[in-house]
Amino acid sequence: MKSTFCVVVCVVLVGFHGVCEGGSLRKNFYKNSCPEAERIINTKIQQHVSANPNLPAKLLRLHFHDCFVRGCDGSILLVSTANNSAEKDSIPNLTLSGFEVINNIKDAVEAICPKTVSCADILTLATRDAVSVQFKKPLWEVLTGRRDGNVSNRNEVFANIPSPFFNFTQLKQNFASKGLTLHDLVVLSGAHTIGVGHCSLLRNRLYNFTGKGDQDPSLDTRYATFLKTKCQSLSDITTTVDMNPGSSTNFNTNYYPNLLQKKGLFSSDAALLTHKQSADIAKELVDEAKFLVEFAQSMKRLGAIGVLTGSAGEIRNNCSLVNS
Repeated sequence: MKSTFCVVVCVVLVGFHGVCEGGSLRKNFYKNSCPEAERIINTKIQQHVSANPNLPAKLLRLHFHDCFVRGCDGSILLVSTANNSAEKDSIPNLTLSGFEVINNIKDAVEAICPKTVSCADILTLATRDAVSVQFKKPLWEVLTGRRDGNVSNRNEVFANIPSPFFNFTQLKQNFASKGLTLHDLVVLSGAHTIGVGHCSLLRNRLYNFTGKGDQDPSLDTRYATFLKTKCQSLSDITTTVDMNPGSSTNFNTNYYPNLLQKKGLFSSDAALLTHKQSADIAKELVDEAKFLVEFAQSMKRLGAIGVLTGSAGEIRNNCSLVNS
């Protein structure tokens, strides 16, 4: 009876997700097979963040974009080949960075434990460790045991990555399609407390919101004036601005008071204030202690989206390429 039940569940999962997981994530997955793995990853991240304080924001975005397309399977790390255009070459991913850091860590781990630790786990752990550097302790628990996907398709990105132009309904539906709640949406939006945004993604809010040369009325006018000193025209597609005023490298809860003051950078940020429930959640997350607790829980859920475990997928020898 038990085995029959498992087969039925597996068939249902395959029909719904296209994958039947042969195992599950767990704590200290590499305890016996590569006991030094997590220490190596953490040590390398400490070195990289010291050299580049912008790295936590870069890895957060890289991890998010990986998990929202095909799940957290490291597919974002694969490069295009003569026969396939990979996810990283889709327009929403052209400004992603941090790939070389993951490759460097993978090389270090491979030197100790060949063909053992997945790129998907390395990216997930490295993201947690990078954001945690300033706190000198892990901000959230990362369960491990992910395996790497061997498919990366540029054409799948637009249908899965939430756009900075999305309204509230689109954002809620997008997160729900990944098994994430409205609460997760508001909490994970707090990642915008670090990093930068490109003028190409906010120029219409400043100069042509409705196609009539106007400004987005939901944007604080003084903040808009400041942004116009950075993004000086509709043709500016290369300049970057802090995602959160004065907080490009310090992970904190400043995103929420700024959001409530109508200083969210993207239309998708401002959209959180158009619905009472999400606006109320944003008000609660002004409390930094509460935000850090909630962020830890949401990041754990994010890291479990569509994972490949057991015998699914593979352990890539090189994060940029599927095994030959």
